[in-house]
Amino acid sequence: MVKITAIFIALAVIAGGFSGMTAKAQSAVSAVSAIVIEAETGAVVSEKNADEKRAMASTTKIMTAILTIEAGDLDREFTVDSYAIMVEGTSMGLQQGDRVSRRDLLYGILLPSGNDAANAAAVSVAGSISAFVKLMNDKAKALGLVSTQFVTPSGLDADGHYTTARDLAALAAYAMKNETFREIVCCKSKTLEFGNPPYSRTLYNSNKMLTKYDGAIGIKTGFTDNARRCLVSAAERNGVTLIAVTLSDADDWNDHIRMLDYGFSRVKSYPLETGCTAVTSVAGSGKSVGVYANDAQISLTPENRQKLERRVILPRMVYGSVKQGQKLGELLFMLDGKVVKTVPLLARETVEVENKLNIWQKILSLFGIYA
Repeated sequence: MVKITAIFIALAVIAGGFSGMTAKAQSAVSAVSAIVIEAETGAVVSEKNADEKRAMASTTKIMTAILTIEAGDLDREFTVDSYAIMVEGTSMGLQQGDRVSRRDLLYGILLPSGNDAANAAAVSVAGSISAFVKLMNDKAKALGLVSTQFVTPSGLDADGHYTTARDLAALAAYAMKNETFREIVCCKSKTLEFGNPPYSRTLYNSNKMLTKYDGAIGIKTGFTDNARRCLVSAAERNGVTLIAVTLSDADDWNDHIRMLDYGFSRVKSYPLETGCTAVTSVAGSGKSVGVYANDAQISLTPENRQKLERRVILPRMVYGSVKQGQKLGELLFMLDGKVVKTVPLLARETVEVENKLNIWQKILSLFGIYA
């Protein structure tokens, strides 16, 4: 049952997570830190030491990859920085003088977990590794990752390089909203042509969850002597997407299978109550216009479904002509005071009026402000 509250003022809220935990879920996980969240809402399904700051090894590359994607220009070829690719650990196989694209490097970052690819991408995007690390920390701050600090693009051990299971899950949920990122992390292998001269080679994904778990769609493995085994995984079933994170876990594949199974036993996809009888006046027409919302779903535990609240956000009056299907407001679905789903409210019909707006009303209407 959804509790319904109607308000007719502009409202801006930032979506966030909320937590729940069972002793059974915690005891079944051998990781030092772990969490399972529902990807869209950020709702916590289970957690264990989720706020403990720990090294995260190559799961760092989730941030490196999403920043590279957001920098754009993915298919322009360039010569890799010779110094950047001189790095220990896992490799994409880059050599001095190789010609690559940022898209090539993304596969190298996310499949074989190439440290050379991560450094080469960092220099390509920001001009230097240190400048890219600043971008990483700025992005972490913008995403609200309050317990995360980056020192390297690759995730190699370094003083002050850490995150938490909670922050890493939130970062993964953000990255998985990006179509390019999702497309790459679900690949078991990818054949590319790069080099100098370019030649064909196949890169293989180190994430065994893609073959071990039904519905797995990513995301990233990691290991260093300090961090030990780290894993971020994502899976989809019956309209539900879950993200699981473990840090310092000797049995990560099996733990993730258990964690995801538990998550899917608890979280289901439910239809939202999107019916709406609210109306708003159309200035200068003497008429009102009704609104409607399209069908929508949300993934929740049964307990959170009972707590779900709905708010109708609609101005008292709109100025200028209204076209059928035009967005006039929103339905906000909230848990514990935080927005977890937004559904547009659309005009049921067209209402034409003469354009008699004053200059201030015209300026406001350009920004979609009609109240």
